[in-house]
Amino acid sequence: MTIPPRMLEELERRRRTVIAGGGADKLAARHEKGLLGARERLEHLFQPGTFQETGMHVRHNAHHFGLQDKDFPADGVITGTGYVGAGLVAAYSQDFTVNAGTLGKAHASKIVALMQFALKNGVPIVSMQDSGGARIQEAVDALSGYGEVFYHNVLASGVVPQIALVLGPCAGGAAYSPALNDFIIMTRRNAHMFITGPEVIKAVTGRSTTMDEVGSAEMHASVSGNVHFIAEDDTQAVALAAKLLSYLPPNNTMDPPHRLNPELVLAADEGMNALVPEDPAEPMDVRQVIARLVDGGELLEVHASWARNIVVGFARLQGMVIGLVANQPAEMAGALDINASDKAARFIRFCNAFNVPVVTLVDVPGFLPGVEQERGGIIRHGAKLLFAYASCTTPKLTVILRKAYGGSYLAMCSQEMGADVVYAWPNAEIAVMGAQGAVNLLYRKELGEAEDRAARAAELIAGYRAEFASPYLSAARGYITDVIAPSETRAQLALSLRKILNKRELRPAKKHGNVPL
Repeated sequence: MTIPPRMLEELERRRRTVIAGGGADKLAARHEKGLLGARERLEHLFQPGTFQETGMHVRHNAHHFGLQDKDFPADGVITGTGYVGAGLVAAYSQDFTVNAGTLGKAHASKIVALMQFALKNGVPIVSMQDSGGARIQEAVDALSGYGEVFYHNVLASGVVPQIALVLGPCAGGAAYSPALNDFIIMTRRNAHMFITGPEVIKAVTGRSTTMDEVGSAEMHASVSGNVHFIAEDDTQAVALAAKLLSYLPPNNTMDPPHRLNPELVLAADEGMNALVPEDPAEPMDVRQVIARLVDGGELLEVHASWARNIVVGFARLQGMVIGLVANQPAEMAGALDINASDKAARFIRFCNAFNVPVVTLVDVPGFLPGVEQERGGIIRHGAKLLFAYASCTTPKLTVILRKAYGGSYLAMCSQEMGADVVYAWPNAEIAVMGAQGAVNLLYRKELGEAEDRAARAAELIAGYRAEFASPYLSAARGYITDVIAPSETRAQLALSLRKILNKRELRPAKKHGNVPL
């Protein structure tokens, strides 16, 4: 028995209708704005020929406000699976050319079905957000749809990586799905994300504002901290997602895609020694250290524009994937503040969820002092960082480059906070507080009676550093693993990480800890 030609023709006609989306005119208009179509975005993500669409023929079942007479191809969202590199990925792309990509019940059901596939099969989820929001004609059904998407975002959290690409409008409740993802990539132009726009803010508060002030990629990347990466256009956004996936395991039961070298390179890097300023108070750009430490000097920096006093990102160390956390003395002297604590804590918790080893580079004078910090809850926010490190069971390696004072020494993954290996450079200062502050407190009377206060202070500071802040004192107490030359850092970290790469650490049984949110 053969299938009648008319049936095959009908199938092809239906397929063409769905693939056309909102039509050639609307697609051309998007191209003029520098935007890709919803299907073109998926084509850029997946290896050619590997994408299989799901729910192509799904249609809405709404009957009010004239929707019963309207047909929305694919109900405004393309869902499916394919290969990114060698890894399977589940992805959906909202189609703004179809009823502005608005979300109704059927639209949401397609997304949820894809997320359930990802959970069952342990594969990452990539979402491409470009929607006018809830389909108001469907009323509470649209809200129900969003609720189901949010619920499954939370189910997937810590199970499979979730990456959201905000490539167009993402307003109101729609913004919460990207916010529940692990990473948000947003394009600099054509994309906006907000809960209430300028018109609502003006009506409610009387304050005039602009879309860029409340919803632009630049604002979210540098002020609110909601966005992790800015892309110049759709193509770069998709490439960033693929790059990010190259560092991640497909799910929480697997290890990252390490590329283990048959033999480690253990040669010294004398150029690292030259990066250390003679004056411990002189700023040092930690990115120069990172560039010599990681393979090819390549760091995929996360949140590069936000909380710049700390640097986080993914890299490889002699082929092994690492999550890197580093104080940045070139910004705010590397002090920890509210935003830096939040930024590092969330990154560490992601690394822990997906078995990524954490390497921490320490050069921190303390928590940032100030009325605004205290009133803003620096205690609570700083505790997030302590909580993140202490609860992390992946391999943790720490290098104290220069300063490590007071509570910030502990907050940057000291041995007491569970670090497996702690190295210190010979110039490192590990103490309750900086030498100058300690001398002013401990020798107040003596300094007041000195004929040459400055000279005596310098002498006492040098003595305090040598006796009480020396890394050898910490090494003698067993608080650090070893004192190493800067030139040995890459070799020693790689060798130590290779030895503990299969670390497994069990914790007391509990539902979850109560992170100080």
